[in-house]
Amino acid sequence: MYANDSISKYLLFKPQTITIQKGSTAISQRQIGDLQDFINSSIQESSAGNWKLKTSAETIDIFFEINAEMLHYDAYTLEISKSKIHLNAKNLNALRYGKQSLLQLLEFVRIEDKPLPNMIIEDWANFQKRGYMLDISRDKVPTMNSLYFLIDQLADWRINELQFYTEHTFAYRNHQKVWENASPLTALEIQALDAYCLKKGIDLVPNQNSFGHMENWLKHDEYLDLSECETDCKTIWGSRKRTALAPTNPKSLELMQELYTELLPNFSSKYANIGGDETVELGLGKSKSLSEQIGKGQVYLDFLKKLNEEIIKNGKHTQFWGDIVLNHPELIKDIPKNMTALVWGYDATYPFDKNLAPFQEANLDFYVCPGTSSWRSEIGRNHNAFINLKNAAIEGKKYRPKGYLITDWGDYGHFQPKSVSYATLVLGASYAWNYSEKTLDNLEFLLNHYVFKDKTGYTAKALLTLGNAYLKAGIPEGNANVFHLMIRRYAWTMDGHYQTKHLNENGLLAAKLEIEKGLEELQKAEPTSKDAKIILKEVKQASHLALFGIHLGLERLKAKDMKTENIPKKTKQKLVLELEGLIEHHTDIWVVRNREGGLSDSVSKLEDLLNYLKK
Repeated sequence: MYANDSISKYLLFKPQTITIQKGSTAISQRQIGDLQDFINSSIQESSAGNWKLKTSAETIDIFFEINAEMLHYDAYTLEISKSKIHLNAKNLNALRYGKQSLLQLLEFVRIEDKPLPNMIIEDWANFQKRGYMLDISRDKVPTMNSLYFLIDQLADWRINELQFYTEHTFAYRNHQKVWENASPLTALEIQALDAYCLKKGIDLVPNQNSFGHMENWLKHDEYLDLSECETDCKTIWGSRKRTALAPTNPKSLELMQELYTELLPNFSSKYANIGGDETVELGLGKSKSLSEQIGKGQVYLDFLKKLNEEIIKNGKHTQFWGDIVLNHPELIKDIPKNMTALVWGYDATYPFDKNLAPFQEANLDFYVCPGTSSWRSEIGRNHNAFINLKNAAIEGKKYRPKGYLITDWGDYGHFQPKSVSYATLVLGASYAWNYSEKTLDNLEFLLNHYVFKDKTGYTAKALLTLGNAYLKAGIPEGNANVFHLMIRRYAWTMDGHYQTKHLNENGLLAAKLEIEKGLEELQKAEPTSKDAKIILKEVKQASHLALFGIHLGLERLKAKDMKTENIPKKTKQKLVLELEGLIEHHTDIWVVRNREGGLSDSVSKLEDLLNYLKK
């Protein structure tokens, strides 16, 4: 008895154990067509029971059973023997996962033209909650069709929790000023999405930032008095204003009370994410005096507790980002035990090991939260993401967190397309189920087979090439890659930034060659997935935007003092023409997956650069 690698490579998730009987035949090539049709229908119906399935060859005895006494998270056991399939699952989700594994095993039979041998799979998840959080506030709010498709994908990838990061993109009745240009989700849309998620075994958790990152509210004068800093405060990020609520103003809590009362009833989930991250203005404005008296950390925690009380009144349990309390570890013991900390970190070197321990010691529920590293990248930062996702899975398992939440942000215009995140999202989902070093080695095959449905193999090959092209530039890692840095920091000095000061011609040219290689691979790709057409278009657009960043960087290296303004006029005119074409395509591609709201904000960031080049 042994595990056969040629069979295992067809499994999207590495089972905890798989035992295969050499030389046996359980399911033949002639049986798979009827069996595939049956399993697909069974997944849609979430059905358990016993059947005798007549095929063009022998009849197959099928037993699908629920056993709630199985010990592990979403556990199932799949036994396959001569014309017999027995699937025993802890719950409906586990039943779906077992059926999905069976379908993937049948792909081995179909593609390799070999019978399926007798086998036993015993499988379960290492993490109880396996989540995905999509930023819908900077600046992309997907269409309903896009969101339904995403939910279908997540169900295939064993994700059982979904969050839409929200600042201002819910249509609150009394606050149209805030969301009127954002194409927000409505209450009816949330209710429909929630119902669809329930059918797919996914918990749709409300997510409303409630302390920091409130600039899309506070930039409007009607909300100015709620700001911690109405005018510039000197923060760790430089001068900032109107980004955080003032916890000392009772109206701040009143606003959140109103928002929770309207938002939360649309969700069936028992949980709600109140955010609370990156409150960089705290203690520098209206709460300065109180912070000096009792400490900034205590001011933060006291307001967090008040928000928690409001969540409890609405019948839910609070999730919150754990970064701020980690700066005040002495207060972690005072966090209410009904709250769940979301411990996030996105660098390959982030110390999950160090930062998970305090929450475990305080007997709090917590999640480990890595990211896709797609934001501020245009075409991805896969190398960083792969290590970050791996570390989260390995260190997370040690500390037994409640969940593993993969975050996908949209900082500064959300220039990266959805498909840039596919590699990291699928890998992260696999790691959240059961980490294996072999998964990364097999990722290209799995993406082509189950995500892109590309027999040529070139779609995944291209995206993996493009996703690591940034490494060729040879500058230090950071929360952005070289392509994005050039597009964003066009008016700032090269020498004044820890990454751009290392920029050099050889590195940029090497990155350029790598992107061109990826585009050549993409040209050969033949994806047939539901979103195949837009994948090819959006990846090409993102790649050309990255190339524009390189072109701008190369010209800045030649210019006096490496300043954009000192690039020769004729060269700037060429850059203008290149960027104008990119802006036009950016607009056309945006509306295929996303609503129009937010597009103007995203485009404005490119237009600001365009106008700077026209000077």
